[in-house]
Amino acid sequence: MENQFGLVYKGALTQNVAGEVNIRTVEYEANGVKIGANVYTPANYDEDSDQLYSAVTVAHPNGGVKEQVAGLFAQKLADNGYITVVADAAYQGASDGLPRNTDNPAYRTEDIRAMADFLESFPGVDINKIGALGICGGGGYTIEAAKTDKRLKAIVTISMFNSGRVRRNGFHDSQLDSIQQRLQDAAQARTNEKRGNEVEYIGELFTQPVVLTTEQLEKIPAGLYRDGMVYYGNTHFHPRSTGRYTKSSLINLMAFDVEDHVELINQPLLMMAGSDADTRYMTDDVYKKLTTEDKDLFLLEGASHIDTYWKEPYVTQEIDKLVTFFNRKL
Repeated sequence: MENQFGLVYKGALTQNVAGEVNIRTVEYEANGVKIGANVYTPANYDEDSDQLYSAVTVAHPNGGVKEQVAGLFAQKLADNGYITVVADAAYQGASDGLPRNTDNPAYRTEDIRAMADFLESFPGVDINKIGALGICGGGGYTIEAAKTDKRLKAIVTISMFNSGRVRRNGFHDSQLDSIQQRLQDAAQARTNEKRGNEVEYIGELFTQPVVLTTEQLEKIPAGLYRDGMVYYGNTHFHPRSTGRYTKSSLINLMAFDVEDHVELINQPLLMMAGSDADTRYMTDDVYKKLTTEDKDLFLLEGASHIDTYWKEPYVTQEIDKLVTFFNRKL
């Protein structure tokens, strides 16, 4: 990794310069697990001054880490005057927890609440002006946190991914006929773990960058999975971003659904998604069920799911939209 902070996105900070946006690595405990996080502070931030800043929690995608797209948007928000914190999910990335890469909705939701806890004690944060941004799976878990945590005053999602629905029903609800068998497999995987056997995983494991040929890529379904292979395995590879999760996680994932109880959200909510994203149905379905009057759906014309992570003009459009939103609502 060439970047001393491990950041892999375009325009990432390479050093802290006085008077400019800075980054610091922090650790704190959440639900008994040590969490690794990065805090971005705006230009000319002085923790000893009396100035107060609005702040935002940033939750990363499934399989991602804080040094990728979540860090990009955290840095962009700091460019616009916000204090931001982006943490690796418990059991993932630089955070502690075993088995590694456990994906439990309760833990992921607690991760977001814990980021809010951290911000409440961080110098310069106006505790009455904390917002939340979630990307992909982090978007779904951010919505889940916002249902009951009213410290989060304004909510934004980008390419929201309903992890529970997909793990239960399959992508585009294509695995409805195998739900019970997969639950049986997950239960057996948990039994094996508790007996000290090898942990079973689902998904990719990127231990080094992967460059696939055009022919190899064409064998992967177009859209999220193909683009994701390129993003996580090549253009934005990070050694802690594995893309896998424990098979036993399905016990918790398959009973979870972002769409449940969305009527509890009364905060302003902005949902953004690519108009051409094969995951857009998840954003659309949650948006339809929202009862809060202060809601907005913004479609990025021509963008796929992964395009919204890093490609222009989409990133600029997203930043403009979410900064305007947070400026008005926080």
